[in-house]
Amino acid sequence: MDFDDLDLEEDDVDEELKKKILSSLKEGKRMEAYAEHRTKEMKHCSFCETITYKKVPGKEIGEKWICIDCLRRLKEILDNLEKWEEELALEEEMEDQLEEDLDI
Repeated sequence: MDFDDLDLEEDDVDEELKKKILSSLKEGKRMEAYAEHRTKEMKHCSFCETITYKKVPGKEIGEKWICIDCLRRLKEILDNLEKWEEELALEEEMEDQLEEDLDI
């Protein structure tokens, strides 16, 4: 902000600046009080460390909290678990077959 462009007395500029500073400090204190008040409701995800609250809900599992995004990823993994197990079994079978063929 360039004070030279304003048609204000120096005292007026000082008053305006003081008002802005005080307003800013007041808003900061208000936000700090709000954050302290809501901190009890906030938890962090044990997997990704995201803060779970209204926009990112979480679920307590045992003593740990997990955010909705990690739960979705975990569900997707569990849904595909059978496919993974089949692929691993096939790989092991192929390795065993290769070892048998190479020993002959």
